[in-house]
Amino acid sequence: MRVSFRWAGAVAVSAALTAGFLTVLPRALAAQASDAAPTYRVYVANESSDIVSRVAFTPGEGAVVEAEIPVGIMPGDIDGAHGISVSPDGEFWYVSIAHGTPQGYVWKFHAGPDTLVARTRLGLFPATMGITPDGQFLLAANFNLHGDMVPSDVSVVYTPDMVELAKIETCLMPHGSRVSADGTKQYSACMHSDELVEIDLATFEVSRRFAVVPGHEMALEGSGMAHDMDMGGTVCSPTWAEPGTGPRANRTVFVACNKNREILEIDTRDWTLLRRFPTGNAPYNLEATADGSRLVATLKGEQSVAVFDLETGREMGRVQASRSVTHGVVASPDGRYAFVSNEAVGSTLGTLDVIDLDSLEVVASVELGHQSGGIDFWKVTAPGS
Repeated sequence: MRVSFRWAGAVAVSAALTAGFLTVLPRALAAQASDAAPTYRVYVANESSDIVSRVAFTPGEGAVVEAEIPVGIMPGDIDGAHGISVSPDGEFWYVSIAHGTPQGYVWKFHAGPDTLVARTRLGLFPATMGITPDGQFLLAANFNLHGDMVPSDVSVVYTPDMVELAKIETCLMPHGSRVSADGTKQYSACMHSDELVEIDLATFEVSRRFAVVPGHEMALEGSGMAHDMDMGGTVCSPTWAEPGTGPRANRTVFVACNKNREILEIDTRDWTLLRRFPTGNAPYNLEATADGSRLVATLKGEQSVAVFDLETGREMGRVQASRSVTHGVVASPDGRYAFVSNEAVGSTLGTLDVIDLDSLEVVASVELGHQSGGIDFWKVTAPGS
């Protein structure tokens, strides 16, 4: 009986130890997996808070706000931190201060310590910005919201000295400034003149225009603007121009038709329309992954994000965002994650969502400031750094 009792007790103890081990094991494995995960960092501008948020995301741990950098200078009003661009080498980041009195500014910061380096005045309501691959030139679309609807311009800033070299007149309300992979061309979409404009960065002049009027997509001759065409009541109202990447680098550019619920792919070699991608309501910002396999579109009118397979042209899926008024998007260099800013409405704080581009699920969200908008990727930190 004593032997049997001891054997039963040993079994009970063994079972208890095994159960405890099985309970601890998942936690240990999760911690080990977390230690092996890299950390991804992005900067987000909060337009109605006059702050820029630096956010860190680690798979398995979530997203946290590491820093909030104040960027306003007008004590009685909101300056409006709008667009964010990080230099290709990751040393600096730039934020456009949109509202101005009346002209806006671009501020330059050291990335990491987030200390102000310099700032320079631009045009009326500078919004989105594109930067050349060598980091030498920043091109800001002056999204003119003041007074009559007249042609606006794109500011060219020489970043080492933070000097505005030129203002290039383009169209009515330019937006979505982006630079081609080879650094030779800049593209912007014109919300109120329904066109795509190309700037030659060797001459700082408009080199070509393309009408994105629904049903009348075509190259424009000379300096004529698409708003002079008969649109038949239907407009594209483009909000973004996204140059192709990977095998489409320097060959195509994607345009978000915010009012016509579609994305256009334009061939930049023969300047013709290649494909249409039907979307949900109000596609706003676009991001092509570095390998050129996917295109991510924020749907501002649906509180969601659409992901497209660029090989087939089909929508892979749609992901619900954590707040309304979905705004900006940037993909990690490895193409694994998309980082999406959501403005929200009124006094509700904006958010940053992290979307796994394999599972098409939101894997992390974090609250930011008010009207979270402009966003850019900073860097990936190796595990244990």
